[in-house]
Amino acid sequence: MSENTRQRTRVHLPADVTRPFEVFVNGVPQKEGSDYVVRDGSLVFERPMKEEGKLGLMRWTAIALGIAGSYRQNDSVDVAYERDGRKVVAAKLPVENCD
Repeated sequence: MSENTRQRTRVHLPADVTRPFEVFVNGVPQKEGSDYVVRDGSLVFERPMKEEGKLGLMRWTAIALGIAGSYRQNDSVDVAYERDGRKVVAAKLPVENCD
């Protein structure tokens, strides 16, 4: 991939999210503007992210037998916000590549 090609990732915000809210990727706080932008009800990151997805039978068996571990990229996006005066966390929101 060339330097000029950017892979972006989109994460749709839950419908009840209102500002202010906090965003975390793999437990690390993110800053609006430098790490992501809010566009059309979604968070847009200027970097690729991936979710591991479901394990196949062979991979699951290898992990269960201790032959192999699961070391694939598995990014987790969480959003913390207030709903009805209570702190709520939307955890492990689905990520999608938009490029």
